[in-house]
Amino acid sequence: MMKIMEFIEALGKYDFLQSAMITAIMVGIMSGIVGSFIILRGMSLMGDAISHSILPGVAVAYMLGINLLIGASIFGVIAALLIGFVSSHSKIKVDTSIGVVFSAFYALGFILISMAESSTSLHHILFGNILAVSNSDMITTAVVLGIVIMFVQIAYKELLITSFDETFAKTYGLNTQLVHYSLMLVLTLVTVSALQTVGIILVVAMLITPAATAFFWTEKLSTMLVFSAIFGAVASIIGLYFSYTFNWASGPAIVIVAAIMFAISFIFSPKQSLLKFKK
Repeated sequence: MMKIMEFIEALGKYDFLQSAMITAIMVGIMSGIVGSFIILRGMSLMGDAISHSILPGVAVAYMLGINLLIGASIFGVIAALLIGFVSSHSKIKVDTSIGVVFSAFYALGFILISMAESSTSLHHILFGNILAVSNSDMITTAVVLGIVIMFVQIAYKELLITSFDETFAKTYGLNTQLVHYSLMLVLTLVTVSALQTVGIILVVAMLITPAATAFFWTEKLSTMLVFSAIFGAVASIIGLYFSYTFNWASGPAIVIVAAIMFAISFIFSPKQSLLKFKK
């Protein structure tokens, strides 16, 4: 209890901690929302691919001294397009094309990082450092959160139909390819925004775990979006507390909390309960 009170007191005293908390909550919310569509569409591996494929874009942007969001977004979209092109123009399955493209992009990213004058600041991109978040990072995260909310509001019907029955969506006349690549672009933006909090290596966990946890508690998509955003925000808050109090790396701390929430839901939720399973 004393540690919690100290943390609350520090929140009111230090600006950097306030910025970290606000940013962490926003990342948790947007990750939960986008992650819901990712798991419903069976695209968890695609989320992993995009999160790793943006590494060379981040490295290039760092070397050129431009906004990381620009470089990462470009490479994320290129990766998504390449995966779609390879899978649709060859006999190999989608998961194979994802593995080939994202591993190649990831390797390229490390080569580019080694070519950079200093790789120390890029270390945080891999593992996250929420306590070092800047005002510009917080503003960027707020903008991306706004884009995510607007995108879901505008394309909710299309996302709903294509997530549950893509064949019917095509029959209905929806441009499923446009919906898919729009979601990939939004996924890329969310991934870049999460770099400072959890890093590239763990960002896929924040995209999948809160949404998977929410899936245990509801059958309704709109409710799942709300629950996943709440779970993502709570995991970010508690993870930040552990990161600040015990000097843990922010990314692993947040992800561990999200994983614990998933485990609790897996055991006790009415939809997917081990206790009920044992009966």
